[in-house]
Amino acid sequence: MRVLGELSASAGRDHAFLQAIAEQYVVCGRHAEAAECHARAVALQPGNPRYLYNLAASKIALGEIAEAEELLTQVIRLDPEDYDAWHNRSTLRTQSEENNHVEQLRFVLDHLDASHSGRVPVCYALAKELEDLRRWDESWAFLQQGAVARKRMLQYDVAGDEQAMAQIAETFSQDLLSKPVEGYYEGRPIFVLGLPRSGTTLVDRILNAHSQVESVGEVNTLALSLMHLAGKVADKNELIQRSAQVDFAELGRRYCHGLEGMASGGERLLDKTPLNFLYIGLIRLALPNARIVHLRRHPLDSCYAMYKTLFRLGYPFSYSLQDLGRYTLAYRRLMDHWRAAMPGFILDVDYEQLVANQEDETRRLLEFCGLAFEPGCLEFHKQSGAAATASAAQVRKPIYSSSVARWKRFERQLAPLAGKLREQGLVFD
Repeated sequence: MRVLGELSASAGRDHAFLQAIAEQYVVCGRHAEAAECHARAVALQPGNPRYLYNLAASKIALGEIAEAEELLTQVIRLDPEDYDAWHNRSTLRTQSEENNHVEQLRFVLDHLDASHSGRVPVCYALAKELEDLRRWDESWAFLQQGAVARKRMLQYDVAGDEQAMAQIAETFSQDLLSKPVEGYYEGRPIFVLGLPRSGTTLVDRILNAHSQVESVGEVNTLALSLMHLAGKVADKNELIQRSAQVDFAELGRRYCHGLEGMASGGERLLDKTPLNFLYIGLIRLALPNARIVHLRRHPLDSCYAMYKTLFRLGYPFSYSLQDLGRYTLAYRRLMDHWRAAMPGFILDVDYEQLVANQEDETRRLLEFCGLAFEPGCLEFHKQSGAAATASAAQVRKPIYSSSVARWKRFERQLAPLAGKLREQGLVFD
């Protein structure tokens, strides 16, 4: 951070350099510093839509939603073909009958060629706004159109992820996980994980409101540390095999060292990367004193929440209900394996229970993490810290129940997925 601060101080009127510094701040999760650099660049180039867009992204992370919406409106005026700006603006608040962008978005979509990539974010924006307006069937039609178009852009086969999760369970067997291994006995890390859109950001904010906890957000530190130790591999299968043979203590040390530059000295460091559920066995061996908090959510609410989210990167399984069903089942099997192999190492938190019984679940969560109860954890929404996830706008509000059982609005459209999950033994109502 010191080096970035020195570079920022010396940047002067070099707007391009300021943008480059801001990008590095974002990588480190320092959104306030990034916003300052973006603002300086905008002051030097007020008509540059890319700089305005980047400043809006930092404002969203910092919870300055009204300012972000105005900045994105400026971007759209300057560059109407920035379709990501159209989409991001739609996600910032609940649209109303009196104040929405549905007709503008329809006009934009009608003037895009059938194969234009811009149709994807515009369709997702329309789906979001029409859902806000309770026009369920219209919302689903645009969501499906956008998801189909997005999937066509990807080269992805869910079978690869199914096979990888099965191989992880086989490689990190109960026998391996029960053997004494010399790990890195650092007690600072807390991992909050699960499927995306399952409530990980909510729990991250609750824990981050504690005086002893500092969140580093979603980071790839664990995966990068593993790849450095595993060395060059031919494919994912070889990486999984090698991951069970690395120096686990060194992996834990590298991981903790990698987090140091992202934190400002918190007694406990929180990593809320959802897909770390793939590495729970590795975490157990490398960081035996770490705490693992796993978020669960009703499978249809979970799948619908992922399906309706246009992720910037990752989660390629989320653009097809069939892929979502298969991925969810594979993830559930892996989580069942982790629980059986490491009883007591993982705390399962049900999103629905957290919403219904906030204080009781918060106390249970804090106790598991070895933290004393602090009333501020119940008022997490008053935090000023950054949240750079798809839930950045929502976590500025107190806990609400409107996302529970939202799938029932689309019960007819989700019926084939529900049937497939039940056929495979997943029990839910």
